[in-house]
Amino acid sequence: MISEIYTSTTFGVDAFTVRVETNVENGQHTFLMVGLPDSTVKESRSRVTSAIKNSGYMFPFTKRITMNLAPADIKKEGAGFDLPIAVGILHGSGQINCENIKEYIFIGELSLDGKLRKVPGVLPIALETKAKKFAGIILPKENAKEAAIVNDIDVYPFEDLRSIILFLNGEIKAEPYRADIAELFSLDGEYPIDFADVKGQEEVKRAMEVAAAGGHNILMIGLPGSGKTMLAKRLPSILPPLTIDEALETTKIHSIAGFLGSDTPLILTRPFRSPHHTASDVAIVGGGSNAKPGEISYAHNGVLFLDELTEFKKNVLEVMRQPLEDKIVTIARAKMTVQYPCNFMLVAAMNPTPAATQREMLNYSDYEIHKHLSKISGPILDRIDIHINVQPVKYQDLSSKRAGEKSQNIRERVINAREIQLQRFKNKKGIYSNAAMSTKDIREFCTIDSACEDLMKMAITKIGLSARAYDKILKVSRTIADLSGEENISPAHISEAIQYRSLDRSDWV
Repeated sequence: MISEIYTSTTFGVDAFTVRVETNVENGQHTFLMVGLPDSTVKESRSRVTSAIKNSGYMFPFTKRITMNLAPADIKKEGAGFDLPIAVGILHGSGQINCENIKEYIFIGELSLDGKLRKVPGVLPIALETKAKKFAGIILPKENAKEAAIVNDIDVYPFEDLRSIILFLNGEIKAEPYRADIAELFSLDGEYPIDFADVKGQEEVKRAMEVAAAGGHNILMIGLPGSGKTMLAKRLPSILPPLTIDEALETTKIHSIAGFLGSDTPLILTRPFRSPHHTASDVAIVGGGSNAKPGEISYAHNGVLFLDELTEFKKNVLEVMRQPLEDKIVTIARAKMTVQYPCNFMLVAAMNPTPAATQREMLNYSDYEIHKHLSKISGPILDRIDIHINVQPVKYQDLSSKRAGEKSQNIRERVINAREIQLQRFKNKKGIYSNAAMSTKDIREFCTIDSACEDLMKMAITKIGLSARAYDKILKVSRTIADLSGEENISPAHISEAIQYRSLDRSDWV
């Protein structure tokens, strides 16, 4: 007897439907699986055999079993195929009698005793289930909340294989699991840390506010202990709240990576990723034999913090150049090409010299300091709009009992500035913040008067800023003006933006 049921698996951040065809016929017992299954799927034969027997059903040891996973030209991977394989065998051997079995998507890993275990990537699979107009999805109980985020599909969670068989045979009834995404989203994400915790550093806080308001990448330069990491960790708390679309995009990436907990069906706070400086280029941008996402994709719609920037390997920083520009990373392999979104804010921190303290700085020559700074290439520096020096915190600030400004207050100003930008770029496809402006957009939206021109001329000629600083200063000035609610860029805005180009000098290598 030939059985046909459906499952789904992920490819990149999306999912595709897989038809599980099972032929159970008389003959010498074999269990043949075709359709490019990987080693994990092939191993499912042992798990499925044991799960069926321990669930009280008969495995057809006297039959010849042939199973095809179509389409056959795409590699299938993951333990989520256990459940559809088991259901296909039971349906093909006549132990499941369900007329509408083709209306469901089956997904889940089986333990040897027939219990269902959680699998990654359920959110994109649920979205694919809806897109292909299946009636519902049958999956492990631990994945129920994640799948139920998607409206207009019935989610049937179960704890074991036996319950699923009884449900399909009409021996028990099950109610679809429901979740209200609007209610989940209304809870909003709360950050456990706040800018009010930071003592002093008002200039750096202001630079972080400007960066958040315009979506600008920022580099902090300061000695160890000056508070760079503390400030970076608090940047997500002043960014605008995630929209529903952004939350779904972010959750999809974390879902396929298996980062979601059973009680965290939807990511409501902007991600903050901080990879160690020993991370490889594959860990940062993604890749490997299975073309998995990397840290830049896990930071999508959030913040990627690179501490000790000069300690990262040069090839690791260089492979980030294109993703920083395009907001998407393409991983090409011989048999597949996968794209992952990576629209993040880059926050980097570094020491101004190889020294660990101000006293040690005297031991290094100008050449050694220049060599240290030159570890960051010009193209990478060109993608960072704001450079800010972070000075050690003064004692009077550390001992002060006065709390700093709360993140919520800063966030409100950032949101207002972002709304101004959304209105400005409403007719510009793919531009949502000042940081994304091209040279043409800068000429259109960042016009300046003669007083501003004189200030810019002085910055380029007398201070020694390089030519690449010109457009950066204009973009940051536009953001500063938006924070002030002013339509025109003034010399005060230009002057503040110039201060944020401390490393962009004419002798930079």
